[in-house]
Amino acid sequence: MNNRKEIKMVLTDERVIPKLMNPKNGLLKEHIQRYKFASGFAKGKVLDIACGVGYGSHILLNGKNRELIKHIVGVDIDEDTIQYARENYAHDKAAYYKMNALSPDLVDELGQFDTIISFETVEHLEEDIIFIDNLYRLLKLNGKLIISTPFGRGRGIQCSNPFHIHQYKEEEFIELLEIFDSVKMYHQRDETIEIPIEDKKYYLMVAVCSKL
Repeated sequence: MNNRKEIKMVLTDERVIPKLMNPKNGLLKEHIQRYKFASGFAKGKVLDIACGVGYGSHILLNGKNRELIKHIVGVDIDEDTIQYARENYAHDKAAYYKMNALSPDLVDELGQFDTIISFETVEHLEEDIIFIDNLYRLLKLNGKLIISTPFGRGRGIQCSNPFHIHQYKEEEFIELLEIFDSVKMYHQRDETIEIPIEDKKYYLMVAVCSKL
């Protein structure tokens, strides 16, 4: 007899759960587009850190580089979220684990990755520098990190979102990522992710970082 409880997630403003959302929802479409963008860089062993309910793995494993992906590891700090991912986005190339993104033991526990994806995570963390250092250590040489965060008034400055500790200016975000050998900045508005166009308003930054 299977006594495992079925995980039922609750939709909030800080959680994207595609199966509970209207496919036309703007927030959902923006998140999906970021994973589609990342799929163009994904290869080898892939880490999705703060993976949420796991829908990103499904997008990556059906994306343009799907044949180049050997395995995806999704980690999140919430146990129910990870269990939901296992139940709803299981794949023979994907595994999901409850872990803390700030843990100094992540590299020892998970090893290094060819590609790391971190979407809308760093702004939630007081210890943002520790988080970025962890990402650097988790990334293999010649690997790529794709990381996003919303534009804001400045690091540590209170904003309208009570869940966000930091909302960076672009120069602050680039400085935070300076440990990487190269950082290429893209901006996102709605479903468009592109090299920024002068005088065009964007809401979110996406950086592609390389470790050489």
